[in-house]
Amino acid sequence: MVIKPYQEPPLLELLRCLNQRFELPYDERQQYINLEKGHQGEQKFSELLENLTNDCFILHGLLLKCNNTLFQIDTLLIFENMIYLVDVKYYEGDYYVNSGNWYTLSKKEIHNPVLQLNRCVSLFRRLLQKYGVNLPVEGYVLFNHPEFTLYHADPELPIILPNQINRFMKQLHGIPSKTNDQHMRLAQKLLSDHKDESPYTHLPEYSYEQVKKGIVCASCHSLSTSLIGSRVICNGCGKEEKVDNAILRSIKEFMLLFPDRKITTNTIQEWCRVIKSRNTIRRILGKHFTIKGHGNYAYYVNSDQRDDE
Repeated sequence: MVIKPYQEPPLLELLRCLNQRFELPYDERQQYINLEKGHQGEQKFSELLENLTNDCFILHGLLLKCNNTLFQIDTLLIFENMIYLVDVKYYEGDYYVNSGNWYTLSKKEIHNPVLQLNRCVSLFRRLLQKYGVNLPVEGYVLFNHPEFTLYHADPELPIILPNQINRFMKQLHGIPSKTNDQHMRLAQKLLSDHKDESPYTHLPEYSYEQVKKGIVCASCHSLSTSLIGSRVICNGCGKEEKVDNAILRSIKEFMLLFPDRKITTNTIQEWCRVIKSRNTIRRILGKHFTIKGHGNYAYYVNSDQRDDE
């Protein structure tokens, strides 16, 4: 049973949207790239676990605190007599291990994922002790990019390579398990202690004036789009989209990037850029949002949003 489904990180959605309209600084761009890779890997593993038929509780994307230290768990599997903690890595390319250190083939040292896993497992075990739960915990680093290769790794390392994933899934399928109310209480306790946001994420400073305006292509993410008839067409890849869908998607991007700015007809027309008709913007806003105020002071909010201004 999935207690906490996998969800795309909200920060990734924001950075992806911002990356299309703004030149991200180096650190934030690396953060964005890492989040995209992590998302792909975790999503693929969560889809594999959907086929798990034995009795267990599955929680994805936990951010927990123990002894004033935050730690993240990609996937947690609670069986009757065992808990599996899986850290998913979507690394691509060739790597090797030398004297316990991890390197790319170009000899660039990277963080040792096994040390990261051990830290996470240790903190989680201490958290279980605080809960009064006495279940053994096994941790694994799972590499699920099909083009990942690791050389000179000790066979005893708690890692699962791409060609070992099917075997690992068979192992999980074969675990005899009958969970009870105690297991459910543990899952619910972990869910209630989960932190929604990490203080270690970084957002670049940006303003409305700095970001590029226009409708982003839903396929290739180019801003080179044009309105032809009732469709928005990408000048690059040729993707076509109904104008209503394209404008709605652009409004959602605007709301994500600028949650404190009011949604007005003029603002959304400027944001979409290629839509010259204010009537078209007004029609779509009126259909999907609730208008507040009158005349030049009118603005729109989500239909289910209560606004006391």
